Amino acid sequence: MGSFSISHWLVILAVVVLLFGAKKIPELAKGVGQGIKDFKKAIKEDEQAKTTVDQVETKPESSATPTATTSTPADEKKSV
Repeated sequence: MGSFSISHWLVILAVVVLLFGAKKIPELAKGVGQGIKDFKKAIKEDEQAKTTVDQVETKPESSATPTATTSTPADEKKSV
């Protein structure tokens, strides 16, 4: 009752072939493989996007602060 023997797997295979037909099985396998491939690609893209967002959010504050401003001669005339 615990595991399937070879005869069990052969019966299951025969039922699958009878239900879906010999032509349909490769199409189903191709569809499953394509689905797995797309899923892995989406996970990879999501991880890359998350890494990019984390890098943008953790930029050092020193680069965001303005540098010293220079005064123009017009500004000096106004302060005098």
